[in-house]
Amino acid sequence: MRGGRSVAAVTDADFDLAAGECLALVGESGCGKSVLASALLGLLPGNAETRGTALLAAPDDAEHPTVDLLAADERTLARTVRGRRIGLVPQSPAAHLTPVRTVRAHLEETVRALTGTPRRERRAAAEAAAERAAFPAGHLDRHPHELSGGLAQRAATALALIGDAPLLLADEPTTGLDRELVDRTADELRRQADRGKALLLITHDLAAARRVADRVAVMYAGRIVEIAPAARFFGESGPRHPYARGLLDALPEREFTPIPGLPPELTDLPEGCAFAPRCAGADAACAAPPEFLAGVACHHPLGASRA
Repeated sequence: MRGGRSVAAVTDADFDLAAGECLALVGESGCGKSVLASALLGLLPGNAETRGTALLAAPDDAEHPTVDLLAADERTLARTVRGRRIGLVPQSPAAHLTPVRTVRAHLEETVRALTGTPRRERRAAAEAAAERAAFPAGHLDRHPHELSGGLAQRAATALALIGDAPLLLADEPTTGLDRELVDRTADELRRQADRGKALLLITHDLAAARRVADRVAVMYAGRIVEIAPAARFFGESGPRHPYARGLLDALPEREFTPIPGLPPELTDLPEGCAFAPRCAGADAACAAPPEFLAGVACHHPLGASRA
């Protein structure tokens, strides 16, 4: 950044995602969730730097060898990965739609580019894609500026599903939707996972995550602090990290108690546990960064006795 400063937007992210599985990545705004998705697709700004590996593997598909997404060049990502092996439902979808083209034109062009469907069949294929995402047929000939936020979100979801990509990255796919459409969108994404696709769902909506996810990963201040099976995370025992427990307790149907304080600025992270200033259980041990052990990065995970 200017002045020689740098921001560690995502640090030590380590997880796997299998075919037929949904991993919900949750956390407050600004914690690095969308940056992680952009890194996987090579869509970070030019001043960003990445280290590590992100392997996209298809062991049963000889036509699609394993590719390291962080090391791949733009040509590889543009021609063989985006849309074909990874489908993206972007955050702020209206910004990803061409303003002078209708939704139908977007869909038909994507059908042509990704599926090779003959011209005479593209209209029907585009309408089928719209129906899968609950996009109303009567709005297909509208331009992006004529769409509500919810309609733009559904249009983006329809576009992401056209290429039948084995991995879907859904970045806040239920933003701007009413509860009925949230459930319908979540159910469609779950159907994609049940058909064998891998789904990384980035969301603030814990109800949608509960409806869809097999596992939940919680991110705070650029780090994943807990990964847990969804059944345990949303079940009676609950999450083990105090921040993850606080997210659930803030829900209206639970204690409706917000987490005190605010997340730290990524340019000014504390030396130890980033959540310690907001945590009622913090002590001197939290001055050191916690290791990620047994699915949680916390010196005093809930449900564990202190020595």
